[in-house]
Amino acid sequence: MIDVMMFLLVFFVLISINVIPALGLKVKLPVSAQTQDSRPPDRVLLGIPAQGAYVLDGRPVDSLAQMGQQLQQRKQTAAHGIAVVIQGDQDAPLQRLVDAMDVLKSQGIDAMTIAAQRK
Repeated sequence: MIDVMMFLLVFFVLISINVIPALGLKVKLPVSAQTQDSRPPDRVLLGIPAQGAYVLDGRPVDSLAQMGQQLQQRKQTAAHGIAVVIQGDQDAPLQRLVDAMDVLKSQGIDAMTIAAQRK
């Protein structure tokens, strides 16, 4: 009886090893002289507290103009662009978020996400 159980265990292990890689299509990608690197952009954290200065990567920002300058510098030094994650306080006025998004758009930054907690 144990021999049969051992045989079944080995059989299913060997079958599962061969089945798992076969779930995706095996294709040979074409070649091109103009390929694009698919690395993710650098992440920048933008904090919007209920009161006080904006926070860009943990450092306070005095004005929206200074935020725009710092974002532009980060964008120029990042090899694959930047993506901004906005972490706003739930008590922050909506206008502060809109002002920050205006700065992002004026700097040509389209990749932005608003962080939230699950209910």
